[in-house]
Amino acid sequence: MGGARKQYRNLGGVPLLVQTLRVFERHPRVDYIVVAAPEGDTEWVASDLHTRGFRKIHAVISGGTSRQDSVAAALGATPPIGSVSSDMDIVLVHDAVRPFVPAECVDAVISAALQEGAAALALPVSDTLRTVSRGVFAETVDRERLCRMQTPQAFRRVWLEEAHRAARSEGRDASDDVALVQHIGRPVVLVAGSPLNIKVTTPADFELAGIIQSSFERTSFVEP
Repeated sequence: MGGARKQYRNLGGVPLLVQTLRVFERHPRVDYIVVAAPEGDTEWVASDLHTRGFRKIHAVISGGTSRQDSVAAALGATPPIGSVSSDMDIVLVHDAVRPFVPAECVDAVISAALQEGAAALALPVSDTLRTVSRGVFAETVDRERLCRMQTPQAFRRVWLEEAHRAARSEGRDASDDVALVQHIGRPVVLVAGSPLNIKVTTPADFELAGIIQSSFERTSFVEP
């Protein structure tokens, strides 16, 4: 998808990022939002979100060169523990280009993290999976123990901070925060995700998002 960054492309008349943030802005158990924006975008993104009426934006900070760096930077910008509600010891990590996570999924992953310490949304794999060698199908992969990860992922803040410190000290990079938290020996429980919670990364994804958007707004939240 050339041109503007994916999170800034319009969906339903507003940037994809705005669609994504609305879910958390309107959720009663979310107190503060920290946005990790590309370097150089922070001022205008913060101004735009303020103009659009977002009240929970605590900070818009420059992200890093990797997802892990961006999460670490955002984690460092969250309010101190004890400065907000009792749920503040739980931190949610969410992709900017997943605009359709249902509010009940956010609620479920928060509750699971409060009880177990760490949780993440995921869906079971329903397709047949096979490995490929030189363009030819090889063995079938057992899908019974496989799932497709989604966000938000939710963690006790102290666990996530410890996981990022360990990753920095060991020079490790991971594709998501579940892997980082597992590395320090903490279990992460699965919470059922939603087929609506797609990640918009390709032109085909964007077309599908346009179809989902109108019904999602009607059945989820009203315009602020």
